[in-house]
Amino acid sequence: MNKRKITSGLLSLVIISTAAGCSSIRTSNDPRDPMENWNRKVQTFNDNVDKYFMKPVGQGYQWIMPSFADQAVTNFFSNINDIGVTINDLMQLKVAQSGSDGARFIVNSVAGIGGLIDVATMIDLPKHDEDFDQTLGVWGVPTGPYMVIPLFGSSTPRGISGAAGDAAMNPISYLDSGIITSGLFGLNAIDKRADNLTTEKIASEAAVDRYEFFKNAYLQRRKYLVYDGNLPEDEYDLEFDVDDESGAPLHPY
Repeated sequence: MNKRKITSGLLSLVIISTAAGCSSIRTSNDPRDPMENWNRKVQTFNDNVDKYFMKPVGQGYQWIMPSFADQAVTNFFSNINDIGVTINDLMQLKVAQSGSDGARFIVNSVAGIGGLIDVATMIDLPKHDEDFDQTLGVWGVPTGPYMVIPLFGSSTPRGISGAAGDAAMNPISYLDSGIITSGLFGLNAIDKRADNLTTEKIASEAAVDRYEFFKNAYLQRRKYLVYDGNLPEDEYDLEFDVDDESGAPLHPY
């Protein structure tokens, strides 16, 4: 039931956003972004939600939570995410990596006390970033036009389908209590926002056009991940800062 609610909610947002966007499309010089007028308005809305709600909540969370507890929460959700990572590994035919990610989940779940401690990284089982959007991309599903979804942010039609698929792979979606499910997803969102407080400054301080920064950072990052960093030479055009650890284009949030 919870999975159906989450999936239907995501699809509803796509339908509403697309319908509203079609009524306010303007000609854009960027063929990737035919709904620029609508997208800019939605990003302004999302920025205000972040400015007046999510960012203050993230700052308060970071101030209240001891660093070890903050890291434990991050590790917990990262461990749950490894279930979907392992499944997507298999769907992308990355058999060896799926074995590593599956072992990572087992090690952290058992030795890491339910994933609160990242024991797997300590024994050289690295974290990988795989999701259903990447799986669809690997199998040739086109990205589709750039979209900004209310509350969710940058995406594409393929990205929305990917998010629905990832929700279906997340065991939290199957909990009997809707309150617990919503609470855990909410905690995960707050934890991520708190962890990205420093990264977000890049968009605020370095971008001449915040909207263009978000759009290009998102699309470049998704392409980078689909190709596992091995971009064709004619497409390797990173104009923004990259993550020091992964080398991938930064996600502002």
